[in-house]
Amino acid sequence: MLLNGHLRVGRLTPDGQQVVVRYIVPGDIFGIAMAIGRDTYPATATAIVESLALAWSSSVWPALVAKYPVLAAGTMQALGNRLQDVQARVVEMSTEEVERRVAHALLRLARQSGRKIEQGIEIDFPITRQDVAEMTGTTLHTVSRILSAWEDRGLVQGGRQRIILTDAHRLFLLAEGQSES
Repeated sequence: MLLNGHLRVGRLTPDGQQVVVRYIVPGDIFGIAMAIGRDTYPATATAIVESLALAWSSSVWPALVAKYPVLAAGTMQALGNRLQDVQARVVEMSTEEVERRVAHALLRLARQSGRKIEQGIEIDFPITRQDVAEMTGTTLHTVSRILSAWEDRGLVQGGRQRIILTDAHRLFLLAEGQSES
């Protein structure tokens, strides 16, 4: 369980392409391969800022969930939430234009780790345009072009490993395929 910090969970495709699967925030359970009957992890979690996690050996998992059923319930809830997220992302990847996928990704990150600041909602961990590209199945060039256009329209502000949603409402309308007016 992540106690403090942020983790990026990534996976390499067979052709060597990195895909960002999700971000882990404080309070999230991760590394739960045993809970789904696996003895290896399907992805790699990497700390993107200084982080602190509570960990236990996989060999003690059966005894832990037997003694603390709330741990099993929390793990099932985490798996259910991840399944819903994966289903939403599959629909996005299959049916939506890149601009809408990027908007959905930024809104998802803001909901998960947004911090209200004077300029809007800041994604509260270092995130690059490459990370956004890897999350949305597109290229760095495409994400850079989209975010630059959105900066010009006042939807976001960027910086080195920083994204601020300056007009989350208009970004939401864009993600849903509605007019910004």
